[in-house]
Amino acid sequence: MEMTMKCLSLLLLTCCFSTGQLQPESDNEVIQTLSQAASQQRKQPNASCQLQTHPEDIQAVLREMSASLAVLKVEMRYLKEENQAQAVKLREQSSTLEAQKADLDKLTKQAQTHAGELVIIKAQTNSTESQVEDLKREGRAKQVAFSASLLASGSATLGPYNTHTQLIFRNVLTNIGNAYKPDTGLFIAPVRGAYHFEFYIAAHGHPNHATGAVLVKNGQHFFIAYEHQQNSFVSAANGITLLLEVGDTVFLRQWINTRMFDNGNRHTTFSGHLLFTM
Repeated sequence: MEMTMKCLSLLLLTCCFSTGQLQPESDNEVIQTLSQAASQQRKQPNASCQLQTHPEDIQAVLREMSASLAVLKVEMRYLKEENQAQAVKLREQSSTLEAQKADLDKLTKQAQTHAGELVIIKAQTNSTESQVEDLKREGRAKQVAFSASLLASGSATLGPYNTHTQLIFRNVLTNIGNAYKPDTGLFIAPVRGAYHFEFYIAAHGHPNHATGAVLVKNGQHFFIAYEHQQNSFVSAANGITLLLEVGDTVFLRQWINTRMFDNGNRHTTFSGHLLFTM
């Protein structure tokens, strides 16, 4: 019986895999093939495997093999359906990935465009800030005005001197733009433009000494204020408009052999302001 089962198994393997791959067949075809193989085996008494006449055993084997083939067919059908489902899923994933890649490329291009726009906006912002700073500086430069009196405190008469002497007006009331320097008495033009200056001087009358001062631009004498009386209180004044370049200096000099007076009433003063730029 054991030899018979081995021979049947060998015949089934030969029939099922003779073509090198599974072929879907019906159970009747498989049974017919096995019956033909068994009949041929009985006709060959000298074969290595000789079948004995046991019909019930053959039918049992055939039923078992038929059931196995049915299971294999179901499994093959299930694997085929699963493969198809996996293929559909892969195609969907591939399509999704392509769409995502397209979106990513679009976003990348938009980001590059926005980055370029940001660079332009930043450059424009820097330019605007620079222009604003220039306007602020220009605006501050256009705001120039000062007014100062001779003495910071107390009362005094200056002079007479045997030479022209530079006056320093130390009591600064207004100095917008800081163009007037109270430590030297110089006004230094911050911008090119037209400037107007006024100066007032006073002193007590004296038989031998007048009161006088001259406005000086870059070392050159321009307008003078001068008055001489033997007694009483005397004063003089003058004004001038000058075109100044950046860095030009303007100041007052006390005239030689004159006297100058000031006290808390601010009799002797020097003032100036920018009229307009040029």
